[in-house]
Amino acid sequence: MPRPSEEPPSEEPREPGGRHESGGHDESGGLRVVVADQGPVCVVTLAGELDHDTADELRAVLARPPAAGFERIVVDLADLRFCDSTGLNILLRARLDGQASGRRLELAGPSPVVARLLAITGADRVLRIHRDLGTALGAPAPDPAGPADPPPGPA
Repeated sequence: MPRPSEEPPSEEPREPGGRHESGGHDESGGLRVVVADQGPVCVVTLAGELDHDTADELRAVLARPPAAGFERIVVDLADLRFCDSTGLNILLRARLDGQASGRRLELAGPSPVVARLLAITGADRVLRIHRDLGTALGAPAPDPAGPADPPPGPA
């Protein structure tokens, strides 16, 4: 019998407007993943540190087929303090998977540390990045030929 920390994430379906929270978050470096439905947008909020040791929950959440009616998945990074190459690869894979299923993956509110990772790796040129969650939720559909939103900077 697996220990509680080894159990797979919940596969329970969410009802529209539903919210699902999982993962352990503490000041020592865990990751908390919260999934909430906001109309045609599935918002995945991350808090803590996303790295090789904490990535499984996010990988599972983004790999699940989205419920019917979702046009976009917005990953809110405002409370993400750290992201390594494992986390970046999960986000890039989710972008490709979303394109294959006709849905967009977008990012919102990366901290300066995470924004720097996205810029150094060039991921900011392929991922649509919004200044914050509110901007992402109100954003019109992107021009398919256009670049991602400008990276967050001083207002």
